[in-house]
Amino acid sequence: MGTGIFSLLLHQLPYNGLWLQRISEILFALNVVLFVAFTVMSGLRYAMYPELWGALFRDPSSTFFIGAIPTGLFTIINLIVVICTPWGKGMVTLAWTLWWIDTVFSIVIFFHLTFTVINLAKQDLSSMTALWLLSIVPAAIASASGGIVAEVLPNPQHQLWTLIIGYILWGTSIPLAFVIIVLYFHRLTVHKMLSKEAVVTVFLPIAPLGLGGFALMKFGSLAREIFPKTGTLEQVPNAAGILYVMGFIVALMMWGFGIVWFFLALAMVIQSRGFPFSMGWWSFTFPIGVFALSTFTIGEEMNSRFFKVLGTVLTGVVAVLWVFIAIGTIKGSLTGKMFYAPCLETDMKLKERKLRKIAERAAAKKV
Repeated sequence: MGTGIFSLLLHQLPYNGLWLQRISEILFALNVVLFVAFTVMSGLRYAMYPELWGALFRDPSSTFFIGAIPTGLFTIINLIVVICTPWGKGMVTLAWTLWWIDTVFSIVIFFHLTFTVINLAKQDLSSMTALWLLSIVPAAIASASGGIVAEVLPNPQHQLWTLIIGYILWGTSIPLAFVIIVLYFHRLTVHKMLSKEAVVTVFLPIAPLGLGGFALMKFGSLAREIFPKTGTLEQVPNAAGILYVMGFIVALMMWGFGIVWFFLALAMVIQSRGFPFSMGWWSFTFPIGVFALSTFTIGEEMNSRFFKVLGTVLTGVVAVLWVFIAIGTIKGSLTGKMFYAPCLETDMKLKERKLRKIAERAAAKKV
């Protein structure tokens, strides 16, 4: 997710150059390699040890990370659109096909994880973390990605279908993201402070805010192009223009809310200094990355130098974070300390409790 959004940012920067395009292409290739490698390793892991499926779904906090799979693939789909589609129509077909497959996968995960969130909320809100938002992100990025893919489709009717599905996905994910953000804010204000390991996830609420705003701006631009070609809502005067203006205004308000959460997250990270390095640090890159994407998209729509420069600065922040975290990840991978499966620890504890109870019953019977 982090590598994909970093590559997309470098390719879409308002102030760009050939050398940035080349770095973006290298990161795109790296992202594909990482995604394929991790998919194969995960497949082998669960094929060789099928009992791990049970351990995964018995630990709700680990289950949320399933949402990172379709999200990571969507970054690849977006990069295929912006980098590979000039190669020929086959790349357009590939991107659209992958988008449909990943969208279906995202919807399945979205509803499963939403049900998981409901069950967790009934238990103990004080244990809530921003990882709950990983149930929303796949559907949200499917919506935004639909806007990117629809731009390059040659058939206006196909563009319209993708646009309509994008709006529907936006409606299923972003309003629910606001609900979870409100719950999370309540948890932060009422309950104890987050653990040092969980603090790194406080930037996650920025992701749906950035994705939602970017998607609406993209949809509005597409509507102005597609609606006249397909005769959609032709009985409503300037329907596409209305959608464009409303989308931009809502995106601007979501951007403002993102600024508020950016400040809160930064303050909490500074307050809890000294938290250990872990794979969770990658949750810094994707939310800030999509917020940067939304920022310079606003700049392009307004032709505003302020938003374009701010988006470029945020891209620089993502670049520094990506390099720093990548180096830490490589070091941790070489020592083996980086990889940790909390679901296995939880499963072992449950099994130990069961064995202890069985032993206690057996001892009681002997007595």
